[in-house]
Amino acid sequence: MKKLPNGISNYEELIRDGYIYVDKTNYIEKLENLTDKRIMFLRPRKFGKTLFTSVLENYYDIQKADLFDTLFGNTYIGKHPTVHKNSYYILRFNFSGIGTTAEENTIKGFKEEVSISIGGFVAKYGLDFYCNPELTAEGLFSSLLEAFKNQRIGEKIYVIIDEYDHFANELLGFHTDQFKSLVSKNGKVRKWYEILKKGTESVVDRIFITGVAPITLDSLTSGFNISKDITLDTRFNEMMGFTKNELIELMDSQQISKENQKMIMPIMKEYYDGYKFSIDSKEQMYNSNMCLYFLSDYIGLEKIPSRLVDVNIASDYSKLGKMLTLCKSDKALEIIEDTVSGNGISSEITEKFNPAMDFTEKDLISMLFYLGYLTIVKEEFGYPLLAIPNKVMKEIYSEYFLQYLKNLIKLDVEEQYTQIAKEIAKDGKIDILTNLVKLYLTNLSNRDFIKFDEKHLKLIYYCICMNVKLFRVKSEMEVHQKYPDLLLIPKEKLEEYYGVMIEFKYLKKENKNKLDEKKEEAKKQIEEYSRFEEIKAIPKLKKYTVVAINGEIFVDEVD
Repeated sequence: MKKLPNGISNYEELIRDGYIYVDKTNYIEKLENLTDKRIMFLRPRKFGKTLFTSVLENYYDIQKADLFDTLFGNTYIGKHPTVHKNSYYILRFNFSGIGTTAEENTIKGFKEEVSISIGGFVAKYGLDFYCNPELTAEGLFSSLLEAFKNQRIGEKIYVIIDEYDHFANELLGFHTDQFKSLVSKNGKVRKWYEILKKGTESVVDRIFITGVAPITLDSLTSGFNISKDITLDTRFNEMMGFTKNELIELMDSQQISKENQKMIMPIMKEYYDGYKFSIDSKEQMYNSNMCLYFLSDYIGLEKIPSRLVDVNIASDYSKLGKMLTLCKSDKALEIIEDTVSGNGISSEITEKFNPAMDFTEKDLISMLFYLGYLTIVKEEFGYPLLAIPNKVMKEIYSEYFLQYLKNLIKLDVEEQYTQIAKEIAKDGKIDILTNLVKLYLTNLSNRDFIKFDEKHLKLIYYCICMNVKLFRVKSEMEVHQKYPDLLLIPKEKLEEYYGVMIEFKYLKKENKNKLDEKKEEAKKQIEEYSRFEEIKAIPKLKKYTVVAINGEIFVDEVD
């Protein structure tokens, strides 16, 4: 049985050491058949970009012709090779590890990465070239291309750039002034891309560039306007990530029984599925790295792992906050509130951002799409309808929103999460949870309550519950075209621990006389949901109506 390639991004190592490979090599043929030979392709973090660039490197490397059958014999492209297989000198760059604490460090890190890549290229292909440490990154690159042209007459280079935007996005979010300096007309990074463009006139034949967001395209590549961005192209929707069928094949290869697949598949779908990158695509994609993370733990532990979110992904909420500050619109937080509450957003997707111009509301929504925080659900009124793809992204939003609230009202309440979990699980009560929400509400100003409504009330409960790790938290889960506001279902010991269903209502202070009416309305909704088999299947379910009036909260249990 072949091993799962969790954390493996080197294709030759993956094949040599007996790891399973989910075959994406048919896309080599599709890429080669495009009219454009300089390609830009963006996907969210942890989506298999580095592995795919390694596949390209091994397929086209002129020095690996003798290894072709070993590396690709069992793949689509091995059985359908293209005319350009093993015909290029591969020059690969990876800009993911460059520091951004200071502009000087960034320039130094960029040059070091360029020097390391060029040094490896020279040694691998036996070029007579001196990596002069006195030269700038662009000077070194220019000299290499000239030396190659003179020493390898008639030969061509395939340039692969992985994580082209990693350090630039860091700068944009955390050090905006440094970003503008590096990508300005005389900036070091921009000059480097101008050299790459010039190289296409002589020895650089093909280019493949990956990254996460096009926030830097107009700036980084203003001297490099020859690449074709196929990020939103329907033909390449499934080029990275896993389809449902690919995931099933992966589980079959690990001898996971169909019975166990039936148990774990809904969990993986809820947490890792839901990505669609073209409005015309039919297939939703699973985040491949997160699926491998889950399956590796599941096989090793022989049970569903308690931690379903990779810690490297879970910490992204701080980056979300930094990116939100780029948008000066007062609707930035409202976008977060709407999406976490389950509402979709119709918006055109910006294909190129220019940070020198105002970062608009549309730009913010688009960037949330590129980062994987939103995805395309369907078309609505001629535009993509965007929504949060899965539970992992909802947890990141929830972390951000709670951090925002804590900063707003100066409260730190993490220690109460354990108490909340115990009270709900053991007694089926929501007193501690509700008291915490009251703390938030009583610390809001009257001005904050002007726009406050039921959506905001539910959002606060939801975000707190998302941090109570004992429960699966479902907001407006569809049950026979009805949508209970909040369901807390124990992740384990379902027959022993209580679950909770809550229906929310909100009244402005001046409408307090309608309190009983709202309570009765919520109660009837609870009773209606309780008739459905999906709700009856939760063995120990407590049901509550929650009606808030400014800082007051009225809770009633429904039998």
